[in-house]
Amino acid sequence: MKKDTHPKYQQVLFVDSSTGHRFLIGSSLQPAEKEKFEGKEYPVCHLSTSAYSHPFFTGSNKFVDAEGRVDKFKKRYQTAQQKGSNAGQEGKKEDAPKEDEKPKKKAAKAAK
Repeated sequence: MKKDTHPKYQQVLFVDSSTGHRFLIGSSLQPAEKEKFEGKEYPVCHLSTSAYSHPFFTGSNKFVDAEGRVDKFKKRYQTAQQKGSNAGQEGKKEDAPKEDEKPKKKAAKAAK
């Protein structure tokens, strides 16, 4: 086997940023930051979501979305629906011929 081709495998401390829960996992990840955990120093990697904070694993109904992408989509969808319904109502009012115009169109067709 060739030397120096594989990354170093080591114990890495992962920290869930939303709950503060810490856990050790063997990984080839090479973070520069280090922290002490249970009396020993480990390289540390911060996570935004883990099994300790994700709604699927915790069973909570709360949805954790740091970026707010879902909320932005819902707002855009609602405004698009409102604009569509307003345009549909306005279009119906404009497209409907007035009572005065109906006889003129019939008279014009009869003259041809």
